[in-house]
Amino acid sequence: MAEQEFDYIIVGAGTAGCLLANRLSADPANRVLLIEAGGRDNYHWIHIPVGYLYCIDNPRTDWCFRTEADPGLNGRSLIYPRGKTLGGCSSINGMLYIRGQSRDYDGWAEATGDDAWRWENCLPDFMKHEDHCRLDAGGDADAAHRDYHGHGGEWRIERQRLSWQVLDDFATAAVEAGIPRTRDFNRGDNEGVDYFEVNQRAGWRWNTSKAFLRGVEKRDNLTLWHSTQVLGLDFQPDDESGQGDEPRCTGVRVERGGESMTVRAHREVILSAGAIGSPQLLQLSGIGPADLLREHDIRVIHDLPGVGENLQDHLQIRSVYKVKGAKTLNTMANSLMGKARIGLEYVLKRSGPMSMAPSQLCAFTRSSDAFEHPNIEYHVQPLSLPAFGQPLDDFPAITASVCNLNPTSRGTVRIKSADPRQAPAIATHYLSTPEDRKVAADSLRVTRRIAEQPAFAKYSPEEVKPGLEYQSDDDLARLAGDIGTTIFHPVGTTKMGRDDDPMAVVDSHLRVRGVAGLRVVDASVMPTITSGNTNSPTLMIAEKAARWILDAG
Repeated sequence: MAEQEFDYIIVGAGTAGCLLANRLSADPANRVLLIEAGGRDNYHWIHIPVGYLYCIDNPRTDWCFRTEADPGLNGRSLIYPRGKTLGGCSSINGMLYIRGQSRDYDGWAEATGDDAWRWENCLPDFMKHEDHCRLDAGGDADAAHRDYHGHGGEWRIERQRLSWQVLDDFATAAVEAGIPRTRDFNRGDNEGVDYFEVNQRAGWRWNTSKAFLRGVEKRDNLTLWHSTQVLGLDFQPDDESGQGDEPRCTGVRVERGGESMTVRAHREVILSAGAIGSPQLLQLSGIGPADLLREHDIRVIHDLPGVGENLQDHLQIRSVYKVKGAKTLNTMANSLMGKARIGLEYVLKRSGPMSMAPSQLCAFTRSSDAFEHPNIEYHVQPLSLPAFGQPLDDFPAITASVCNLNPTSRGTVRIKSADPRQAPAIATHYLSTPEDRKVAADSLRVTRRIAEQPAFAKYSPEEVKPGLEYQSDDDLARLAGDIGTTIFHPVGTTKMGRDDDPMAVVDSHLRVRGVAGLRVVDASVMPTITSGNTNSPTLMIAEKAARWILDAG
């Protein structure tokens, strides 16, 4: 295949990549190539909200990664889903719209020395692509809502199309336990309890492929290659780059249709392959810890020790309560008649359990009085199952999952060989610090306190998991390791930072340090994880980066 040339090459058509392709190709003078390893998002289960059950750990839509055995999880290894299709993780994730807390972004500004990352300077980038249902004609937005949300953008945000009495009562119990009600988790202080808002349109999943590529994919200056594996980055030799001692990234090597070829970028290559894929591709291409690269006989282009370090994630601890006298999905879906009713409701109304996000009720609160801000988040579901992918339990139950929003544990992503098709080693190191083990134990106690309140006690809740016999910090931390699972929020593996931070991979404008013509724009650039779900912050990062890239054009 002949060599081809573009102005910008974007690697990864996921959450960030789809938005970037839209924004960069808006100027017809820019020739943009968007590359995706996965196929088109034409699998029906991508678009039916409950279809995440069939997309996660499915090689058609997921990279099907596995973590290394984790001491913090008592030796367990977890599935580690990452989207492998147009829309990336937005095609298989929980569809939950949460920005985090204002202090997250102010912390990024401190870490980078750049006020562009402060909350007040990120808010316009959130709002630019929003299409919030409460701002529709006839919506119920108040003045404050209009100050914090946008309308008419590509990214649709709606209320869920169902409710559950048992979850309504759990929310009331949370209020009785001291957690205030809220109508909006996204104004900078997300403390409170309410149902999640979701990225759906009329009962269908709204992924970034629909939002940002539909329609614009036909632009003459935008080329989309799906089912195309990027093998590595190409660089101009140091003495020819015109950048002094800096090598310059000039393009990518790909395999497409069974043939290998090199594609050139006149301006920039932008990695949007995610917190696993971006550090992996950098390491495969000779950018990363020099010792790791030499171990795999990879020529060192630039020694950047932070590539693949600083992995952070939200570990959810799943408490299961058997209940009496409550309608839950366990009882609704454990018969053919029940399943038929659920399917018919979705066909006729686009509502009911098939329109469900993985979690319905949300709460942000403190694990103890030692925290001045909400440091734990609840994902509550009217169902229970032994583990993801297994059948529902045969008794009525709810699951109240709680996660530490600001873990101090740090993991790594490191290549195992020079073969781009071999998955990297993902070492999560959950619960590896005393602080995280303490928050885990305390958060389980908060769950118990909620379950004991009158509004929920009427269901005679029985703690099936972890079990009331476990009371001490050590017992609860160990049990957290037994029952904890990822919420699939990996970030931080190519973190941004100041020039004097030896572990910073990119600068505050997301340019790879010491390499010209190369940026990373995805969740991997977060220096610290946001206090909530990570999809919408990733879109905000891409919105900001698109403007910087165009300005530098």
